[in-house]
Amino acid sequence: MAAIVDCDQREKELKAFDESKAGVKGLADAGVTKLPIMFIHPPENLLNSSFPEDDEQYHKIRNLQFPVIDLSGFDNSERRKEIVNDINKEAESWGFFQLVNHGIPLGVIEGIQKSIRGFHELPQEEKVKWYSRDFTQKVNFFSNGDLKVSTPADWRDTLSCKVLEDPESFEAIPQVCRREVSEYMKRIDGVQEKLSELFSEALGLSSDYLASTGCFKSRSLACHYFPICPEPHLTMGGTKHSDLGFLTLLLQDSVGGLQVLHQNVWIDVPPVKGALLANIGDMMQVV
Repeated sequence: MAAIVDCDQREKELKAFDESKAGVKGLADAGVTKLPIMFIHPPENLLNSSFPEDDEQYHKIRNLQFPVIDLSGFDNSERRKEIVNDINKEAESWGFFQLVNHGIPLGVIEGIQKSIRGFHELPQEEKVKWYSRDFTQKVNFFSNGDLKVSTPADWRDTLSCKVLEDPESFEAIPQVCRREVSEYMKRIDGVQEKLSELFSEALGLSSDYLASTGCFKSRSLACHYFPICPEPHLTMGGTKHSDLGFLTLLLQDSVGGLQVLHQNVWIDVPPVKGALLANIGDMMQVV
């Protein structure tokens, strides 16, 4: 039986929440012990699978090893063929895989994770200057891109940095994480170049094909933060979705909680220190 939603109460909560400009971190700091109605998701959206939990197939799928692709030896022709075959296989069967030995030093990864956490844990009066729901801005801090009465909100804050091809864009990034974001994105460029070639070859095309189309050129950075939640069993940090672009490279911290849908079962993505998660976007699947 579907839960009855108090739309008037949810609308009041949405308005007050957005006007506070404090995000979910503001609620956590205020010491809320009950989850506001606007964050409560229907029970059916919180299920791990359409299979009964005692189903043998469910447990078989849940226990599958999440794919990891090692990019070491990228420049060696024989090793490169192995990597291309691995990408082909995992892109087709999973649409996701972890990347290790991708070339970004662990210090750079730990630096951006620490600095982004530092931004989100700034006092509210310092963060508020970046709070905006104008998504044309180069940099903005917000909670939930689309706050609607009809849709439960996610327990998540975001610092969004867009149009990162423009050097002036970096000046708009908060100083607490500006240097780390700049260094991380420089390193991501190198990973992007490798993957552009490898994906082109996996598609049976010349290694410069995807680069020539410009489909890997546009880039942005979404830095999510998930504060401690008083009733985590009632909400989500991110609802079910697919990414519209060509490729998303996701950096997960050691806490975990990320899941992907595989064979109609939600699979936990185990944190791997220093790894990047590659998510094949909708546009790549069209190609």
